[in-house]
Amino acid sequence: MTPGEWSPLWISIGTSATATALTFVLGTAAAALVERYRGRARGWIDGILTLPLVLPPTVAGYFLLLVFGRRSPIGQALEQLGLRVAFSWPATVIAATVVAFPLMYRAALGAFEQVNPNLTAAARTLGAGEWRTFLRVTLPLARPGVAAGVILAFARALGEFGATLMLAGNIPGRTQTMPVAIFFAADGGDMGRALVWVLTIVALSLASIAALNYWLPRARAGEERATTTVAERPAGRSAILHADSGNALPAAGFSVEIRKRLAGFELDVRVSTQGRVLGLLGASGSGKSLTLRTIAGLERPDSGRVEVNGRVLFDSARRIDLTPSERRVGFVFQDYALFPHMSVARNIGFGLRGLDAVERDRRVREWAAALHIESLLASYPGALSGGQKQRVALARALAMNPETLLLDEPLSALDPHLRRRTEEQLRETLLHFRGATVFVTHDRNEAYRLADALAVLADGRLSAAGTKREIFENPRRVAAAQLTGCKNIGRIARREGAFVEVEDWGCRLRVLGAASASHAGIRAHDVRVSPSADERENTFPCWLVESTESPFETTLYLRLNQAPGPGDCAHLEAEISRDAWTRLRTAPQPWTATLSPGRVLLLEQ
Repeated sequence: MTPGEWSPLWISIGTSATATALTFVLGTAAAALVERYRGRARGWIDGILTLPLVLPPTVAGYFLLLVFGRRSPIGQALEQLGLRVAFSWPATVIAATVVAFPLMYRAALGAFEQVNPNLTAAARTLGAGEWRTFLRVTLPLARPGVAAGVILAFARALGEFGATLMLAGNIPGRTQTMPVAIFFAADGGDMGRALVWVLTIVALSLASIAALNYWLPRARAGEERATTTVAERPAGRSAILHADSGNALPAAGFSVEIRKRLAGFELDVRVSTQGRVLGLLGASGSGKSLTLRTIAGLERPDSGRVEVNGRVLFDSARRIDLTPSERRVGFVFQDYALFPHMSVARNIGFGLRGLDAVERDRRVREWAAALHIESLLASYPGALSGGQKQRVALARALAMNPETLLLDEPLSALDPHLRRRTEEQLRETLLHFRGATVFVTHDRNEAYRLADALAVLADGRLSAAGTKREIFENPRRVAAAQLTGCKNIGRIARREGAFVEVEDWGCRLRVLGAASASHAGIRAHDVRVSPSADERENTFPCWLVESTESPFETTLYLRLNQAPGPGDCAHLEAEISRDAWTRLRTAPQPWTATLSPGRVLLLEQ
């Protein structure tokens, strides 16, 4: 074959390369938009964008001819401008782009859907706009899938025949691609020439597949670099007082009033605090994390108002709704949401925009030293332990000098020993953070140790709010009592003056106040169990139904006023020390159980 006869090869490569570039831009853009869209038309939009993948290429070519043909409105308008699409080289590009687009779109969409949404949410709370979040976080993390889409799109464009023949025709040296050349060579009986083009396409296609198989393992390996775990070392005392002290915020408070209705769930929260650490305590599914995401702007409430340090972040009545990047909220996610493709130094510095390289590096090193992670700056998140990740996430959130710090169960993923050490570091850090802090947890002990004030959520609504001492000593509501660890709660059958009859416990108690209470409660450690008779108020004979021992305490399941028969359940739980249990267990029953009037909780449903 003469050099001129190789034109189908160069036309095919040029067409495929151009079409691949177009499908990369159009396919990733379409995938990014569809991935974020949650409207009812999503299925229809996805179907239309994927349609060329399942249609015969000649059908796609027919529709393209209707759009760009010489008799079509668009074709006639282009000809008046001196441009003609049909039967030209641009027609081969358009045809190849249309048939290759669905492969790029589907590969990119699948890759984007695999990106942890907390990572993009973290980028937004760190001040990144949508475009920067896409370029710095979403696209790099979806790189293997997007790369696969590019290679598959190139291979598909290289082998396109039907749509190309319909729209571009067979013009040697202009629109005759290799698949078209194969068809006409075979149709004319020149099987040798057809075989040359077949082998050329097969070789290029195999090269594309080989590139795909070579790229993906290398891309995955790049994401898993530095996976040798860095040894955890004690955090020591915090140097946070010296970190960024020149930019410390004045003591701040916030006020939140939000309502949001979801399928089968309604969030209705009204809570405020002034210069204190507020703990949001609640069971799983109570709306704690949703409240935090609403404050950060990651979720939009149906109505309400969010104000931090005198600055309104959201107000439905005044149509104010700042984006997450505008709110100056530091967010530490439950899974930490560290960017896996960035080093620790780049993670901490992600939110430090508008600073020169020297100042940004200084701030990063200052916060790393404050949280004792300066030796980890060159490491990647995959190499860190849970405690190290927590400190990196905290440093990243604080480095941007936020007005509010939101912590979504940051200790829940740690083992007990590491959790305790990390909690000490966190408490030291919060002591010197002068902005408002909201700490979400389902652990009542953790909430008591870290927070100054508590808000208890149950089924999306505020069950109780106040100082931590107030909430634990007088939770007032059944849900708040349960969430703060009260294991003994019984219905009040009737009340006579200062006495109530607790139906579930089978006893009559003297109580203090709260005439409207529907339930009585007493914490397990407030039930006093004695081996001998006791003359104090609210003392009843009790029998042991069952006991459960732990290393340092024993839980007793007691039945009051009468010995348990077959199938009888316990009335109360009591927790006593191991030493007390050693003395009590050998004493003859019945024992006596005392429920001090001052320790009985009177609760409303």
